[in-house]
Amino acid sequence: MAAGSNEARREITSAECGTGSATVNAIFVRGLSKSYTSRDGCVSALEQISFTVKEGEFVAVVGPSGCGKSTLLKILAGLLPLSKGEAHLGGIPINGPRRDIGVVFQSPVLFPWRSVLENVLLPIDVQRAGRDSHQETALELLSLVGLREFAHRYPWELSGGMQQRVAIARALIHDPSILLMDEPFGALDAMTREQMNLELQRLWLDRKKTVLFITHSIPEAIFLADRVLVMTPRPGRITEAVTIDVLRPRRLEAMNSPEFCITVSSIRARFHAKGALDA
Repeated sequence: MAAGSNEARREITSAECGTGSATVNAIFVRGLSKSYTSRDGCVSALEQISFTVKEGEFVAVVGPSGCGKSTLLKILAGLLPLSKGEAHLGGIPINGPRRDIGVVFQSPVLFPWRSVLENVLLPIDVQRAGRDSHQETALELLSLVGLREFAHRYPWELSGGMQQRVAIARALIHDPSILLMDEPFGALDAMTREQMNLELQRLWLDRKKTVLFITHSIPEAIFLADRVLVMTPRPGRITEAVTIDVLRPRRLEAMNSPEFCITVSSIRARFHAKGALDA
C-alpha cells in the first residue's frame, strides 16, 4: 500500500473532468470550498478540496468528526451549493439533485407504511418512471441483498442491518452510475457492520458502480476501498490519497494482516498528530 501527499493534486492534472482524455472521471472536484454564516461570523467547513474518482472505482473518505465529510457528500449529491471551486459528475457540473446517482445515508429513512418492496420502488414512484416496468428489477435487487423473502414485510419487522440493505437496494433501483454513501453503517453494531462491509463489497464486485464512501472508521475504509482520501479537521482539506493494494475479494481476516495493520496505524497517526481520533 502506498501513500503520496501530492497524489490528490496530481490526479486533477492527469485527466481534466474526463473530457478529451483516455480515462473518464466519474467525479471531478477542484478547489471546492464551503462556508456557512453563523452568529459568530463566517465558518469555513471545507477548504480547497481537489480529487477525482474514476469510473468503477471505490473511494473512501476518512476524517475526524466535524471535518466536513458529510458536507462534501451533500454537495456532490446536489443537496448543498458549494461556495467556491467546481464539482462535476460524469463531466457535468453539479447544479442540484440528479437522477443518475444513488445516495445512501447513515439512517435508512424507510417509510414505515410502505412495504420493503414499495420502499425500494419509491424513487420510481417519485420520478413517475412506471412501477410495473421496474417491479421485477426491484425484486432482483432484493435478491441481490438477500431480502427477496422480506419483500412484503414492513421496516419495523427488519433489523437495522436489513433496513440498510433495503436502502442500498432503493439507491440502485434506477441503475445509477454513481453511488454516494454517507456513513451508511455507522449506527450498526460491530458484528453487523462487518457483515454489511462484506455485503457491500460483494455488491460492488457484482455491479462495479462508482462509489464514494464516507466513514470515520479507518479499518472500514481500508477494507472496502481502492483508495482512501484522508481529510484534516475543520476546515476540511484532503491531505493524502492512499492506494489500497489488497487483492479482492477481501476477507475479514485480512484486517489482521501486518500490511493492513500498518496502513491503519499510518493513517491513524495523522489524526493523532493533530489531536483528532477516529471512532
